[in-house]
Amino acid sequence: MDLLNTLVDKGLRRKLPTREEALAVLATSNDDLLEVVAAAGKVRRQWFGRRVKLNYLVNLKSGLCPEDCSYCSQRLGSKAEILKYTWLKPDEASKAAAAGVAGGAKRVCLVASGRGPTDRDVDRVSETIEAIKEQNEGVEVCACLGLLSDGQADRLRSAGADAYNHNLNTSEGTYGEITTTHTYADRVETVHQAQAAGLSACSGLIAGMGESDADLVDVVFSLRELDPDSVPVNFLIPFEGTPLAKEWNLTPQRCLRILAMVRFVCPDVEVRLAGGREVHLRSMQPLALHLVNSIFLGDYLTSEGQAGQADLDMIADAGFEVEGAGTTTLPGHRAQPGGGCGAHDGGCAPCGDAPGEAAAESQDTPAARTDLVAVRRRGAGTDLAPNA
Repeated sequence: MDLLNTLVDKGLRRKLPTREEALAVLATSNDDLLEVVAAAGKVRRQWFGRRVKLNYLVNLKSGLCPEDCSYCSQRLGSKAEILKYTWLKPDEASKAAAAGVAGGAKRVCLVASGRGPTDRDVDRVSETIEAIKEQNEGVEVCACLGLLSDGQADRLRSAGADAYNHNLNTSEGTYGEITTTHTYADRVETVHQAQAAGLSACSGLIAGMGESDADLVDVVFSLRELDPDSVPVNFLIPFEGTPLAKEWNLTPQRCLRILAMVRFVCPDVEVRLAGGREVHLRSMQPLALHLVNSIFLGDYLTSEGQAGQADLDMIADAGFEVEGAGTTTLPGHRAQPGGGCGAHDGGCAPCGDAPGEAAAESQDTPAARTDLVAVRRRGAGTDLAPNA
């Protein structure tokens, strides 16, 4: 297929595809799916070999968020029956992190619900970072605390944080339909603050919220422009009790096409398979390893993931290997001045309608699998052991 040959060539040279090419990936048929995965897999292996980086989430503070993000079970007014608790103590968070590290996680992601941290919250998280680093030599720590105020990113960096996560989630054009209590620009500014402080930026998206193919391409192109080191791709978990509870728009095939498109647009970036993979990819998860080079191990913030050992078995069975603590995740050129992912190197043609979009939609009529959404009841904030 000429399209795939072109995309592989561009991916190996870190050149930006056109918007039409990215849209065309999303519009490919199920008959062509394995060819799409194989093509994107060549790009993935060029920059990351067969390594899979493991990440582990610790939810420092769960629920009762004042923001109204429609996709989130912790949102203002959420009726989802999730765990709700206030800040974990540093020793509690460190104990939770140790479970993930013992399971093979190279990075621990510390997440707290809320609009953004107070200065006291930054102090609290700083103590937690120090406790985790003291007890787990070599582990990376990423903080995800919401919108940052001036100076907070510098303080987190000084405390030992390696990275900061703040997702764009969806396109700028549709952001106001998903969230009204803050803006898309607010999110972009927080990522810029993290980068300015010397933190590795982590920013991604959520697919399956009813967005169009053009919206998906918009947000991924925006991410390439923003140039984070890692791009988590989440698939909406439609929690009962949230406004998007009925948005069951994804099939395993659709998820794989989205991941392939992200890899072609961001070829040398850590693409992380994040929340919702068990719900939407299901038995097709091993194929996704040919597209991504990073996953979360075990449970998520408010939902259960598959058992950590099942993740490790899946990686081994698919012919991949867990990335060791002594291995640098990103290609060497990304650490060099002016490296980045080449966001300004390629052309970007005007957006057009995705060819074959109607045909693609006809294939993607999923049967809702509400039985696959399980509220997390173990790990951080509970008396039960985590599943890592």
